[in-house]
Amino acid sequence: MCFISSLALSWEETPQTLACSSCFESLCLMLRQRGGHEASLFSVSVSAVHTSTSMSLQQRCLYTHSLVLVVTLLLLTATSGDSDAVENITAVLGHSVTFRCPLNHSTPVDGLYIQRDKNDKPDDFINGFYRGQPIKVLPEYKDRTKVNETELSVEMRNISVSDEGLYKCVVIINKKPEISMILLKVTAEYSVPTITKDCSKPGDGGAGKSCQLSCSAVGGYPQSTVRWTGLNQSLTNVIYNRSSADNESKTWTINQTITHNCDQPANISCAVGGAVSHTITICETESFPSVVIAAITVVFVFLFLLLIFVVVMKYFFRGRQTSVTGYEAPGAGEVGDSSNDCHLQLQRLKDGDETLRRLSSFCQAEVL
Repeated sequence: MCFISSLALSWEETPQTLACSSCFESLCLMLRQRGGHEASLFSVSVSAVHTSTSMSLQQRCLYTHSLVLVVTLLLLTATSGDSDAVENITAVLGHSVTFRCPLNHSTPVDGLYIQRDKNDKPDDFINGFYRGQPIKVLPEYKDRTKVNETELSVEMRNISVSDEGLYKCVVIINKKPEISMILLKVTAEYSVPTITKDCSKPGDGGAGKSCQLSCSAVGGYPQSTVRWTGLNQSLTNVIYNRSSADNESKTWTINQTITHNCDQPANISCAVGGAVSHTITICETESFPSVVIAAITVVFVFLFLLLIFVVVMKYFFRGRQTSVTGYEAPGAGEVGDSSNDCHLQLQRLKDGDETLRRLSSFCQAEVL
């Protein structure tokens, strides 16, 4: 018999002392398995209570029973500390995740359950089983959790940010629990960042000038920051930086605006989380100023329209001259033949034709 339980039996045999003796005997077995200073410390404490003359028999039994509970909790804490490190698992927002309880042996289990660790609050029971018996599940987990008794796992669907946290996986073997800890982390991919530039200030795009750049992304988790690629960080200055979480989904919206002093053309992009924006070019050098290019364009358009006007007017006046004279006026290269043409026209004179008479006078003067 254990030394601690023999102390209790050395008291007057009553139902209380018998209960203390049974409790001590179970604790003795645990202490023997662990060994070390725990057994010695507890034995000394019980001995001090046993030899006390200022306590009644009932008080000594109750005090010792409380001491048993304290030591039991310490032993359970120490046992948990000796287990494997916390297992980290990751779930994507809106998707599913599976909690698997690690086992180092193939002994059949009596039950399994997952519960949410709430630190200073009672743990939330998620789901599980015990010897095939149905277990009552909280409404918020009933429709989105499923137990697999063969694989000793619990699936949780439609993951939200609020599901992130620490969980206990309890496997019961031979009526003894084996506890492991699982840390669930939730992630959500940010949207492709929107990147904009504003170099419309004086000296737009020129070397030594500046551009204002903005980058924003939404719907991501956890909170992240904006990262710029292609910029000389010594030439940038952050003028606006804001992150906000949605009240319902808990996802984040990230915004940042910076100014960049141009020293040379650059191809830049921004990233938030794992999402990367498209690439844009800033600080381009221009061969001609925009005003000069615009002025040259206007001049060319004006000259083109003027040329069209001259051509149209030329054909217009030639058409009128032909209709008045009855023949097309001779060209510049045909001056040498004008005398012959006039003689031909004189031969066709008819009485009473005033127009041909005038032409005859003109031709005669040209021949002379």
